[in-house]
Amino acid sequence: MNPSTAPEPPAPRRAIGVALAVASGAAVAVQSRINGELGVRLDDGIAAATVSFGVGLLVLLVLVPAVPAGRRGLAVLRTALRGGTLRPWQCLGGICGAFLVVTQGLTVGTLGVAVFTVAVVAGQSASSLAVDRAGIGPLGRQPVTAARLAGAVLTVLAVLLSVGDRLDDSTALGFAVLPALAGMGIAWQQAVNGRVRVAAGSALTATGVNFLVGTAALLVALAVDVALRGWPAGQWPTEPWLYLGGPIGIVFIAIAAAVVRFTGVLLLGLSTIAGQVVGAVLIDLVAPTTAELRPGIDTVLGALLTLAAVAVASSLPRFAVGKGPFHDRRR
Repeated sequence: MNPSTAPEPPAPRRAIGVALAVASGAAVAVQSRINGELGVRLDDGIAAATVSFGVGLLVLLVLVPAVPAGRRGLAVLRTALRGGTLRPWQCLGGICGAFLVVTQGLTVGTLGVAVFTVAVVAGQSASSLAVDRAGIGPLGRQPVTAARLAGAVLTVLAVLLSVGDRLDDSTALGFAVLPALAGMGIAWQQAVNGRVRVAAGSALTATGVNFLVGTAALLVALAVDVALRGWPAGQWPTEPWLYLGGPIGIVFIAIAAAVVRFTGVLLLGLSTIAGQVVGAVLIDLVAPTTAELRPGIDTVLGALLTLAAVAVASSLPRFAVGKGPFHDRRR
């Protein structure tokens, strides 16, 4: 891993990456609603997460070998691992993804999508700054600039504004610890999945590795869960849409792995957060859970402020915090 600061990617590619990340964030909000409902139906969040990841893995086991880029990516990935240009621990991002899906199944039914998003945002924003600064992602070390810091702070404020009327429930805040931890893991997952994508030359291959590792981790967790609690007490739903969480996750992971090398971890995280907040507002309007109220003006304003935060993080002059605006970021 080269910790040196990487050159800034071309602005058009960064803009396309941001747009794709916003769309994938909206898909994550839908996934949260699906997996949360599945967890309620099964009365077991770990079982719901295993089903979600397992369905996604089955799709990828067919798709990766069938696509030439996927087959080439597997071969290149093996070479990278043997040669040491990619470390085995950099292939473990799926564990963090699995934990996120577990928290969806365990907490969305109680928290609702919007409050769940608050907790994820709080963890993801802070963690993204640290991950970028450490140089874990494919862009290498990214300084904590005024624009990035302002974008992260604005994002947290925006999401708090959007659901501020729902944060007085101490039980909900207790449940929110889990998605906050999951949000911290998302930044690291996006960084290492980006490394796998660069090493393999294929976002599809990187996504397959993510789902393979995540499913393996969930099967171990499910075995412990069944040993302690027995089989899920709920009923297996018959609605096909409740099994689409895994395929939606494929889209999210593939987009993140593909664009993180253009956006960096923080901007990718802020963009997906913007999509999540907008998606959560729409879901609250169309199909709220029993834990949720329909969004008011504060929620809508918060969603708009989140989009503004992404614009701040991606557009302002990128001088490092603690240095003047005439500091040469290219050094």
